[in-house]
Amino acid sequence: MVKKKILYVASEIFPYLPSSYISDLCRYLPQGIQEKENEIRTFMPKYGCINERKNLLHEVIRLSGQNIIIEDSDHPLIIKVASLQAVRMQIYFIDSEDFFKRKQIFRDEEKKFFPDNDSRAIFFAKGVIETVCKLGWTPDIIHCHGWITALVPMFIKTYYKDNPYFQDTRIVYSAYNDHFEENFDKDFSKKLNLTGIQEDFLSHLKTPNYDSLIKTAIDFSDATVIGHPEVKDSIKEYMQKQNRPIFTHNINDNEEKLYVDKYDQFYDQLMTTTPINF
Repeated sequence: MVKKKILYVASEIFPYLPSSYISDLCRYLPQGIQEKENEIRTFMPKYGCINERKNLLHEVIRLSGQNIIIEDSDHPLIIKVASLQAVRMQIYFIDSEDFFKRKQIFRDEEKKFFPDNDSRAIFFAKGVIETVCKLGWTPDIIHCHGWITALVPMFIKTYYKDNPYFQDTRIVYSAYNDHFEENFDKDFSKKLNLTGIQEDFLSHLKTPNYDSLIKTAIDFSDATVIGHPEVKDSIKEYMQKQNRPIFTHNINDNEEKLYVDKYDQFYDQLMTTTPINF
């Protein structure tokens, strides 16, 4: 068994958000992998509904303070941290007055999809990557969970491809049944282009919807995971076309956390491969 450094990037983690399929997996998988003597870091957005006092969040001043530029606007990045004391696991939170202070997660009180969800995804992805650089930590594997993490693979493999922290990093993207029907802002690909992503890499996102977002994540990942039985067929078919490692999460493994050993073995296999380059 090889000791690995694994970065988990999650859309939600229990107990900071209510128990759900994704939030439970993103709570217990990192713990299980850490207990196998691997080194982990875990990130999620700091949505406004997360009670900072109850969950003992505090700002990490040395990591906060930089700006993430989206189009022509600067958005200050705030980093907070909390600990799951019983298992000695820290969770880093990406916070922003502009994007994550609202109490709702992806939809307003009338269930309308936030029109700036595309910019929130850009801010979150860049915020995670910049913070990992500030930590001076070199992950062997980055494992992304949930659609708001889907830009991380593209940024790592293109904009940050020459960054020494990510030279040998393998990226895993887990797709779930978290699809939405709405389109992102029509200028989504333009925003990414202005952020430093070459036009050649944005072909899917000319049609800025859920499928194009997840297909982009798959394009730039070294391996993918079918994380739920209800992953869209179009996404599963696209994964299979890439001729890269695919892991299928068995929902029957959830209750006893039997998936931990299987993911650990999958990561070990991935460590023997050469990361894809663009």
